Amino acid sequence: MARNTQAGMLTRRGLLKSTGGLAALASTGLAGKLMAQGPISVAGIYTVPVEQQWVSRIHVAAEAAKAAGLISYTYSENTANTDYPRVMREYAESGAQLIVGEIFGVEQEAREVVLDYPETAFLMGSSFMPDEAYPNLGVFDNYIQDASYLSGIIAGAMSETGNIGMVGGFPIPEVNRLMHAFMAGVREVKPEATFQVSFIGSWFDPPKAKETAFAMIENGADLLYAERFGVSDAAQEKGVLAIGNVIDTQADYPETVVASALWDFGPTLAAALEKVGDGSFSAENYGTYSFMKEGGCALAPLGTFEGKVPQEALELVAAKEAAIKDGSFTVEINDEEPKSS
Repeated sequence: MARNTQAGMLTRRGLLKSTGGLAALASTGLAGKLMAQGPISVAGIYTVPVEQQWVSRIHVAAEAAKAAGLISYTYSENTANTDYPRVMREYAESGAQLIVGEIFGVEQEAREVVLDYPETAFLMGSSFMPDEAYPNLGVFDNYIQDASYLSGIIAGAMSETGNIGMVGGFPIPEVNRLMHAFMAGVREVKPEATFQVSFIGSWFDPPKAKETAFAMIENGADLLYAERFGVSDAAQEKGVLAIGNVIDTQADYPETVVASALWDFGPTLAAALEKVGDGSFSAENYGTYSFMKEGGCALAPLGTFEGKVPQEALELVAAKEAAIKDGSFTVEINDEEPKSS
């Protein structure tokens, strides 16, 4: 995804609608209140390029809020973990009211910074739950297991052999839960399915992810779960199918990516902006705003695969999606490291 491409293509009104949570801000009148107070100063700190799947969702939502006049926004990308605390301090010293990012690799160091700036709100991707000892640190993660489960149903229906390869970055909770949900969806239609699971030890190493995927294809996989960039490239080259994660890449792989579980950071950011705006920001788990019932995740349109997915699978997806949204069905959250079967 090219930087700022989505934001650049949308009008101010369209940007408000581009994320469900920001549209909600507009409809409740909070947008007007925030604009009257002046834009909230937001800074983003990212350890990878903003084009990377996970971070791109935060970046797009922030750009949308900026274009809507809700926030001012600046960011740093490719920030090494060793530099992360320093950059946090620099943004806090510069007057940022809300700092967003990911502290998976610097959990304790980041918390030490948070305590030094009690008037600054920190909203950070983290593997840990909120702690009242750090009252100005809200944590989140992309809890998109609902959409991942639905994408698994489609994967199970489209795989002929039931041999599925799964390539992830690191076996941390936010990756593990998506993989388990995907596997559960697959088993809904193909109980006998087997999985090859591997982690590349990086958030952004497309060549390594591609080589790992090639090995899985050679070992019989006819469908790949592309948690990382590079996997769909391997699938495309070898003529097998893939399921995307976090963003919709079908336009880049029209004959390869069948479906994707999409993450919308808008509801998470909207909730944080509301609390910063009224002074109620506190140590909370913002991960729940990624649930499907909150508008934080969805299944991407089938696009070029419209009419190619078995109707029985589509009916099951529709039924499960409705049950997820009305609360009668809950996708299990399993944060344990998945293993090959």
